[in-house]
Amino acid sequence: MSKIALISGITGQDGSFLAEFLIDKGYEVHGILRRSSSFNTGRIEHLYLDEWVRDMKKSRLVNLHYGDMTDSSSLIRIIQTVQPDEIYNLAAQSHVKVSFDVPEYTAETDAVGTLRMLEAVRILGMEKKCRIYQASTSELFGLVQEVPQKETTPFYPRSPYGVAKQYGFWITKNYRESYGMFAVNGILFNHESERRGENFVTRKITLAAARIAQGMQDKLYLGNLNALRDWGYAKDYVECMWLILQHDVPEDFVIATGEMHTVREFCTLAFREAGIELEWEGEGAEERGRDTKTGKILVEVDPKYFRPAEVEQLLGDPTKARTLLGWNPTSTPFEELVRIMVRHDMEYVKHVDIR
Repeated sequence: MSKIALISGITGQDGSFLAEFLIDKGYEVHGILRRSSSFNTGRIEHLYLDEWVRDMKKSRLVNLHYGDMTDSSSLIRIIQTVQPDEIYNLAAQSHVKVSFDVPEYTAETDAVGTLRMLEAVRILGMEKKCRIYQASTSELFGLVQEVPQKETTPFYPRSPYGVAKQYGFWITKNYRESYGMFAVNGILFNHESERRGENFVTRKITLAAARIAQGMQDKLYLGNLNALRDWGYAKDYVECMWLILQHDVPEDFVIATGEMHTVREFCTLAFREAGIELEWEGEGAEERGRDTKTGKILVEVDPKYFRPAEVEQLLGDPTKARTLLGWNPTSTPFEELVRIMVRHDMEYVKHVDIR
């Protein structure tokens, strides 16, 4: 009999890759879909078929249920109906800068939402049947206390998002220790892909490189070019999420590559893949990226993209995941990740109108 998985945040980057991965593993996959005035299932349309496409002669691979992380009753109803063996709680307001604009909503979704999910499982008496994966984040480390960061590194979050996720981390651990639940945290460092949201810096860069190379955009504006991040490929990271839930004992794991790169470096590689070589001049807010061939300024710094409290460097230590789970953190090298994203966006921008 197939295992049953429930994914919150299934329409996001990670959720869509995870759904594909679990289907390939033979799972029956269910997802929680937040009600919206427009369909927001673009990343999983190839997996999900509903009444509006019944004429298509394919079987449904993913079952979607309307619910919300701010609504306990919907979570209880869905979990009771689905009876999952595994829950992957990926739903979140996940944009760090936006969390400064909507701190209360971020707390409701990312912090209290995690509590609602755990409590739903407990109320339904499924503590021993259902394993729960909580998507945690490297933003917990914020003002880093040591480099690299590992499972035992002290937290110092620097944003409402990081603070909310710290509550999610500790309440997951608390339910594990209080109720004997198999509830675990994956502390994910930055992970990108061609499905990354367009308001995240990596995708903003690859889209701009593609548009500028094809004459659709004049310039790219960025924030802190010196910010150092540990960037991996989201498709690789969802495998580690699954491995964590298959482990014999419930433990928390850092999911990272163990390599660090600057925003500037990501930008240089992305433009190079699009056929443009950049040279950098100036410092701080005056730094600019110039096309070596035409002499045109293509990249500028705009202070409005600076965070109120900046996180300068994040570097994860994936030793525990590599050793205990047999996971390969660098199966997709950094340069290949950038290449995948730019090649996708070189085609993508040809078919998308910019309004």
